[in-house]
Amino acid sequence: MREVPAMSSLFDAMRAASRHDQTPPWDVRADRLRRLRRLVQANHEAIAAAISADFTNRPRQETALLEVFPSMAGIDDALRHGKRWMRVRRASTGLWFKPGRSRLMPQPLGVVGIVVPWNYPLYLTIGPLTGALAAGNRAMVKLSEYTPRFSALFAQLVQAAFAPDEVAVINGDAEVAAAFSTLPFDHLLFTGSTNVGHHVMRAAAANLTPVTLELGGKSPAIIGPHADFERAVERILVGKLLNAGQTCIAPDYVLVQADQRDRFAEAARRCVSRLYPDIARNPDYTSIISPRHFDRLESMIAAATAAGAQAVPLTDATPDAAARRLPPVLLTDVPDNVMAMQEEIFGPVLPVVTYRSIEDAIGFVNARPRPLALYVFDKSGDVVDRVMRQTVAGGVTVNDTLFHIAQDDLPFGGVGPSGMGVYHGKAGFETFSKLKPIFHQAGLNGAGLLKPPYGKRFESMLKLLLR
Repeated sequence: MREVPAMSSLFDAMRAASRHDQTPPWDVRADRLRRLRRLVQANHEAIAAAISADFTNRPRQETALLEVFPSMAGIDDALRHGKRWMRVRRASTGLWFKPGRSRLMPQPLGVVGIVVPWNYPLYLTIGPLTGALAAGNRAMVKLSEYTPRFSALFAQLVQAAFAPDEVAVINGDAEVAAAFSTLPFDHLLFTGSTNVGHHVMRAAAANLTPVTLELGGKSPAIIGPHADFERAVERILVGKLLNAGQTCIAPDYVLVQADQRDRFAEAARRCVSRLYPDIARNPDYTSIISPRHFDRLESMIAAATAAGAQAVPLTDATPDAAARRLPPVLLTDVPDNVMAMQEEIFGPVLPVVTYRSIEDAIGFVNARPRPLALYVFDKSGDVVDRVMRQTVAGGVTVNDTLFHIAQDDLPFGGVGPSGMGVYHGKAGFETFSKLKPIFHQAGLNGAGLLKPPYGKRFESMLKLLLR
């Protein structure tokens, strides 16, 4: 594990630099953000090519839409608002402590660690990095070993754009990632599976490092009784099949009324034929990231059918292990105890679950761990409000999928097993800041009365305070 000593030395240098320049001014932070933006904008074609090669195939348009655009939009948002975010803020002062005054001073935490998954390697690097830099921090980024071409390219780009004590990229295998998580960061953000999240949190706990965990789970899509059915099917399939389902907030199962199940399957097949004609050779359809992940998805389908589920192919294409292309498939009549209903799918496999009333659908969602995302389709505000009030999820999009993650003014994060903490926009700035509380005592104040010896005057003051 030859990278580890270098990694530790790099961390020490970064921490020393952060302590020397504890609260950098806005012009320093803005310069770092602008350099980050130029890095993305000037190299987005090369980045897309590297990501596509890592996947075997991922269309450049998908990378541009899902990674490059939101990365640049998030940086632009920070550049527009960051100076205001870092201002000292007034805070109210209790009546008994006036004419003293209270303030909150945002300050950088110091050195932030960011652990990035393979599925959206650019965006899930740039998003948290933007928040960390806007807040005035230094940052170390651990990229995934499943995207070696992107990881190597991004490391080179960062090395050219930033000083080693500003931003640094660490590459390596799972052993390096484990060592990375043990560094005494001032904050550690991890994006990945819930299982690995447990290990990251345990490693961080040894240093009392605060963590933000962006995990996963089974995100439901509910088609309500008054939904625009055909449109709902299309938007669910679009959200599911972008990146071949390898998206943490992709719909993981769909809830439809019992008498609409077959209609859903028929509409889904028509939709796929429009979105991805000749899917076996269609360059717009993304490959599965690795043979291990491909085999897992095939095993998931096989286990479900062996337990009595029906696999409903949405195309005539067959799985291609060599190209790691897995055509989309629905699963119906799925037993609740099979892998497809117990684990996050992370691929183009979509279980269809039926319900009789919207209360049944809500109950089905609530009987399971709280999801990272929830989607509800219905024209009735009452139905939507009922689902919103009676369910808890990391984030929600109504009458579409995925779009809540692209809103810079909406915090992004999970709840319960799907994660803890939030970032994006101002929420990200505050996650990577210490809002230091400051009380300014007034020259004329009553504090001198609240001290020993505790005589009659003190008792009189105490009666006033406790009435």
